[in-house]
Amino acid sequence: MSKFFYIALLGLFLINCTSNTIIKKPDNLVSKDEMANILTDMFLASGGENIKNLQLQRKVNYFPLVYEKHQIDSTRFKESNFYYVSRIDDYQEILDKVDKKLKALRKLNQEEMEVRDSIKKRDRKKDFELKDDDDY
Repeated sequence: MSKFFYIALLGLFLINCTSNTIIKKPDNLVSKDEMANILTDMFLASGGENIKNLQLQRKVNYFPLVYEKHQIDSTRFKESNFYYVSRIDDYQEILDKVDKKLKALRKLNQEEMEVRDSIKKRDRKKDFELKDDDDY
């Protein structure tokens, strides 16, 4: 009898551990495109925490600015995020959009840095040429 009890208990445990939870769609659900924009800004805000801002401060919480920019509150974001996480295909679609946006921003940033570096290099070269002309 005890063997049957342990097998039944194990079966009951395994049945309860399966994730068949159906999450109700929130009334104020954020659209997939807007969620991708919010998550992109969240990743950028998260990455900016350890960088000094113009006031030379670190550890600044930029998330309230993200909520303000997208005109949502943290509760609406959390409810929408939880809903999309429960639907892995939808969430993967959102994360793919975020990845594309972040890669595009990185490429744009690299191009801008290359332009700035080439301008600095040109200016240094001009300064060096002017100094050489002054020696004669």
